[in-house]
Amino acid sequence: MSEINGYGIERDEALALVQEHVKSQNLINHSLAAEVVLRAMAERLGEDVEKWGLAGLLHDLDVELEPELATHTTRTVAILQEKGVSAEIVEAIKLHNLEAHPGEVRSTHFQHALAAGETITGLVIASALVRPDKSLASVKVKSIRKRYKEKAFARGANREIIAECEQCGIPLADFCELSLTAMQQISDQLGL
Repeated sequence: MSEINGYGIERDEALALVQEHVKSQNLINHSLAAEVVLRAMAERLGEDVEKWGLAGLLHDLDVELEPELATHTTRTVAILQEKGVSAEIVEAIKLHNLEAHPGEVRSTHFQHALAAGETITGLVIASALVRPDKSLASVKVKSIRKRYKEKAFARGANREIIAECEQCGIPLADFCELSLTAMQQISDQLGL
């Protein structure tokens, strides 16, 4: 356990933990995409880039072990608490899936950002995959905004959760651009 950054875990330890618990490369890529989007959100809002990035990277540790929304995040929370990860990061990760925690609500910018940031990655990736070249480089912001309005497109990308970006002070149009730009920066890692 690392105490250097005050979060109980360093970025390379967090990535190793993701790779230990998540075997699907697509799901690992989702975590990397969430990390980069959260870092970009934090930078824009003047928040802690490292903390927000770690939450994005670690948020789905149990996605293969607990694929049902009713239990997803429960093992992640236990794993991260055992590792001594910051309670604030653990709480944001827990609350990114409210279905497993009935009666609880997201109340901080950090919690809303993680939920919105990890969710929009699916919309951005789906927008790339329908392009002839399947490349993030050819995706335009206006395409993501158009796809956002198409409820049948990328159904798993819950539009209400994506819209929580506005509760953090980032308008939806700006959020689409910020997310696409961030993900384009790691397109090679994402294979897109």
